[in-house]
Amino acid sequence: QVQLVESGGGLVQPGGSLRLSCAASESWFSTANIGWHRQAPGKQRELVALITPTGFTNYADSVKGRFIISRDNAKKTIYLQMNSLKPEDTAVYYCNLASATSRSSWGQGTQVTVSS
Repeated sequence: QVQLVESGGGLVQPGGSLRLSCAASESWFSTANIGWHRQAPGKQRELVALITPTGFTNYADSVKGRFIISRDNAKKTIYLQMNSLKPEDTAVYYCNLASATSRSSWGQGTQVTVSS
């Protein structure tokens, strides 16, 4: 079973930036559609960005134009560059298959807090 380890979260002021990383333990990761998901307190987990093996990307409307997802298959790593952060971006961020559901296995995630 592939393990995905998220990192890079933290506390940032509104308008600031953070770069999240997701390291995978298995090579097949490079052949999968991978997504960054987030779960805010009291809300359901949502998919905010995905990237295909060939680099096609798609974003939720709430982050479009501010977040950029990328991947380095050689390093088995997915990144999420988050710019112009807003308080409503505060959440625990997870990487997983883009098709992952609540029944899927999830990692620890990384906490992002946007606050002044």
